[in-house]
Formats: sequence, structure tokens, C-alpha cells
Amino acid sequence: MVMQQSTSSTFVRKALARRHDKGRLMQEAAMLAPAVILLTLFLILPFLLSFWTAMTNQPLVPRPTPVRFVWFNNFIRIFQDDLFWTALWNVSRFTFWIIPAQCGLAFATALLLHQKLPFRNLLRGMFFLPAITSMVVVCVIWGTLFQYPTGPLNQILGFLSGGAIQPIDWLGDPQWAMFSLVLLSAWQAYGFQMIVYLAGLQGIPDELYDAAKIDGANAFRRFWHVTMPGLRPTHVFVLVITTIQAFKLYTQVAILTQGGPKSSTETVVHYMVRAGFEEQKMGYASAVSVILFVIVLVIALIQRQLLRRFNV
Repeated sequence: MVMQQSTSSTFVRKALARRHDKGRLMQEAAMLAPAVILLTLFLILPFLLSFWTAMTNQPLVPRPTPVRFVWFNNFIRIFQDDLFWTALWNVSRFTFWIIPAQCGLAFATALLLHQKLPFRNLLRGMFFLPAITSMVVVCVIWGTLFQYPTGPLNQILGFLSGGAIQPIDWLGDPQWAMFSLVLLSAWQAYGFQMIVYLAGLQGIPDELYDAAKIDGANAFRRFWHVTMPGLRPTHVFVLVITTIQAFKLYTQVAILTQGGPKSSTETVVHYMVRAGFEEQKMGYASAVSVILFVIVLVIALIQRQLLRRFNV
């Protein structure tokens, strides 16, 4: 009799444990479902549709001739096009320059505005303002500043140098055009990274700084051994986001340079848009978008692994 009661109680406990595990799994699935659905709708499904279109000769405007599969011909033609490699090289140069310029400016500004300054909140809003300003408006303003030869920027440089610096054709000279886009883009977008860094700085407990002071650490040691380790996740996020945004460079090129002069500012996205809308080759443009997605994904993964390896 005692054995039967023990067996039945064990069975009941196992049944309750299974029911509890099942309920927990259903709860976890319900919590994950919205993220999975959104990821599928806005990332996986568009990528699959783009890949399918890239395998066809789909035009922008429907034609009497039926759409047919060309398989990997679009990808082969892209890799055989010298202009694509020029665009990829240009956007790589832009990314290489914009990351230290934009992230460094954002980090320095965040460190400054994290201090107890008068009108600190007002200053934060002022520094963040360019980031929420339309890029079209920013390009129009900077286009006026870059105007050759009598633009404000050339006049300021000429005045400060006493006429030693001759007017620079910022947007018309292949040696200066990409630098001009870097300067414009860093000024416009660094406010977003600044806010991210400010959030990371505010997330570091004050107790860590107090403990470092008690241990006799000076300002530099507190920065290096407390602030920098506390911002590791923030550095990774900012670096990846900046890289993705850099490879998407388009608006500045479309408004200010149209890929010139001499293709010195041609970018992959501008190349893709021209193929899709001006040349009406949607299949070809979709193949470019697939290549760009893979490139950015691989670079982001490499960045993350390198930062982990070097304990940043």
C-alpha cells in the first residue's frame, strides 16, 4: 500500500513537472514570437525576395516579354563591371575615414557633456540637432558652404591663411570630393552616436569611480580602467551601426556629386539605384543589393569577433 502511494505521488510529480515545462516553453515561445515575426517580415523575407529577383531579368516596368530566370548571370556581370569595383572601393574608403571621424567626435563630445556643465541639457540638444535634420537640408546647406570659388568655406580659409590657401573645388576635384562627403556626414550624424555614448556613460555605476579614487587612481587611470571597460558593449554597437550606415551612403552623393567627378564618389547604393531606376534593370539592382547585404554582414561579424578577441 505504501509502495503504491509512493509510486502514484512520483507519477503526479513527474506529470506536474512536465506540465510546468510545457507551460514555460509555451510562454517563452509567445515572448519570442513577435521578434521572430518582425525579423521574418522585415529581414528574412525581403532578402529572399531580393535574391529571387536577382536571379531573373525583371525590369522596372512590365514588358510584353515574360520574365525569365537568368540564374547567376546578374552576379557575374556585376563582378565584371569595373564601375562596381570602383564604387565598392569608394564606399570602403568612406567607411575607413568616417568611423574614426564620426565615432571619435561623438565619443569626445559625450565625455564633455557627461560632466557637470552649465546648460548641459541645452548643449546636448544643440549637438544632437543635426542628427534629426533632414539629410537633404544638410546637403543643401553644405553645398552652399562648399561652393567654388566664392563659398563661405573657401573665404574663411583664405582669410585665415592670408590668401596663402587658394580656393578649393570641394565637390568638383576628385582629390577633395570624398573628403567633403566625409566632413559633411560626420557633422550630420555624430549626434546619434553621442547620445548612445551618453547612455553608456550614465550606465556605469558611480561606485566604481569612487572605489578607483580610494585606490589612488588618477583621472586617466579611472578613464582607462573604469570608463573604457564599461563602454565595451557601446563601442561594439556604435562601430557596427556606423559601418552599416557608411555602406548605405547615397543621399549625399545623389544631391551633391551624382557619383562624380570621374566616379570618385560613386558608391554601391548609388550604383544600385541607377541600375534599378535609370536603367530599369531591377534584377541586376537586386543582385547588387544582395551582394551589399552579404558584405556588410560579413564585415559586422568580423568587427564583432575582433573586438571580442582584443577584449574591447
